[in-house]
Amino acid sequence: MRGRHAYGDTIFRILVICLGSFLVVLLVLYFLEIGRSSLQSIDKFGLSYITGSEWNPPREIFEVFPEVAGTLVTSAIALLIGVPISLGVAVFLSEMADYKVRTVIGSVVELLAAIPSVVYGFWGLAFFVPDIMRPADHAIQNAFDAVPLLRSFPLFQGRITGYDMLSAGVVLAIMIIPIVASISREAMLAVPTSQREAAYALGGTKSEVIRTGVFGYARSGIVAAIFLGFGRALGETMAVTMVIGNSLQIKTSLFQPAQTLASLIANSYSEATGAVAISAIIEAGLVLLGISLVVNVGARLILRRIIKRGAQLI
Repeated sequence: MRGRHAYGDTIFRILVICLGSFLVVLLVLYFLEIGRSSLQSIDKFGLSYITGSEWNPPREIFEVFPEVAGTLVTSAIALLIGVPISLGVAVFLSEMADYKVRTVIGSVVELLAAIPSVVYGFWGLAFFVPDIMRPADHAIQNAFDAVPLLRSFPLFQGRITGYDMLSAGVVLAIMIIPIVASISREAMLAVPTSQREAAYALGGTKSEVIRTGVFGYARSGIVAAIFLGFGRALGETMAVTMVIGNSLQIKTSLFQPAQTLASLIANSYSEATGAVAISAIIEAGLVLLGISLVVNVGARLILRRIIKRGAQLI
């Protein structure tokens, strides 16, 4: 019997190791295949592919700095808007709402996370941009123009169409809220009750208990949720493509059309002709994959530091 159990345990361990290694192999294959398909573009353009700002298929000039900037700016806007809202939702669901309300709103949050991105894009295209973002852009611009010191501030200047980086960032914020809120809520619900009771015993108010006891204990999970939302914002394609305006030029104003790496791939691949053009578009995917990898590695390093600091405090 003992030999049979040991044999079964060995098979199970080998199976688990194979399944666990599958994702690593898949990631390596992604990089190898995309890198191989990008070699022609890498050899021809080198570093100028990332540092340059001209995308001209007829002349076979392909440079993606405006798209890299658009990707990072729209994702940063999404984090600035989406993270505070997500944490507010998570705190309400985990610390203030009763069971019935928590169940209903939690289900709504999970439903929002399941909505396809193209639906968000159609909603933004048909309603959100013309009815909300365009008037909001005018209001923001008028507010800045009313202050002499801010009147020439380039970030909120230019002709307003509503289809711009700010609109794309806000739509991305709406899309990442369910993800960040759900994971943050689960991290807060995992905080032991004794942690809250200890904070109350020291005379803490509700807000102080949440800030010190709950956030302090769940901070690693919250940081992980934020980086997962950031990764979703970096790679989002259809919704951004439909509301960002898709301009190939770099802009200093959030009210101007722009483009991200994902929207560049979506807009250009079907019309690409020639080996160099196809290779350049695939290299845009390689750059996006590299940015995502850097973000994830940075997240792991930050999480490791947070966990280590928490262990030292204990």
